[in-house]
Amino acid sequence: MSDTIVMDDSFSKPPASLPASGQASASSRSLARRRFAHALEASSIWIAIFLAWALAAKYLPLGDNPLIPPPALTFAALMESLPELWKGTISSFRILIPGFFLASLAGIALGLAVGASPRLQRVFFPFARVAAPVPPTVYIPYAIAILPTFQLSAIFVVFIGAFWPVFHNTATGAASLEQRYRDNAAILGLKGFEYHWRVALPASLPHVFSGMGVGLAFSFVLLTVAELFGANAGLGRFVQFYADYADYPRMVAGILYTGLITWLSMTLLEKARHRALFWLR
Repeated sequence: MSDTIVMDDSFSKPPASLPASGQASASSRSLARRRFAHALEASSIWIAIFLAWALAAKYLPLGDNPLIPPPALTFAALMESLPELWKGTISSFRILIPGFFLASLAGIALGLAVGASPRLQRVFFPFARVAAPVPPTVYIPYAIAILPTFQLSAIFVVFIGAFWPVFHNTATGAASLEQRYRDNAAILGLKGFEYHWRVALPASLPHVFSGMGVGLAFSFVLLTVAELFGANAGLGRFVQFYADYADYPRMVAGILYTGLITWLSMTLLEKARHRALFWLR
């Protein structure tokens, strides 16, 4: 009687795959590692600046009232000044929001009209090349002298600073619209406001948001400068007031707080851009 050899086929089977829960856990860990790496990259410069700040405050004291206060002293001053800084934020935004909003409306409307019309381009672009590079700060003395209140003067300066980036980018976007879209709009009978609203504006939105981003950054710079001339409150006034009295911890705290508010505003605009330009995701 012949012996029957039974082969164990356990080695020939492919290894069992990980359970679904194990795969999900591995995927979540990988995602967490990528997010941590991205966050570390994004904060690497800030970490280096903070370390340089701490070292400079320790080894470059420059007397009893140092120009570079230690980080701990600055953050303590920041916590103590939060109520005053919050009031300054409200005061600054009463200038920033109207100026930037009006500049965006005017820049988008005029930019679409000029960008969509070769004739208007020949009329406006030579003037814009001369007027746009003029620093808006030169208008501050005239605005204060002519307009009835400081708030209106500051809004005007913010408006001028934010208008040109929005206008230029919007006009560039409208002018670079492909000819086939223009032809399709002409076939459909879209003219005037309807053409600008339905065709030129959606096609120009990436350029529009780029201009608004630049305009918003300029608005914060000009707002701070304008508040140095005659404001009784505001973020720029806060920094200048404590700089005049050599209270450098509060001055640096005001600078850091203003940077944080600027970053939050730019992030909010970027979120709006991401939501509006959903086809570019």
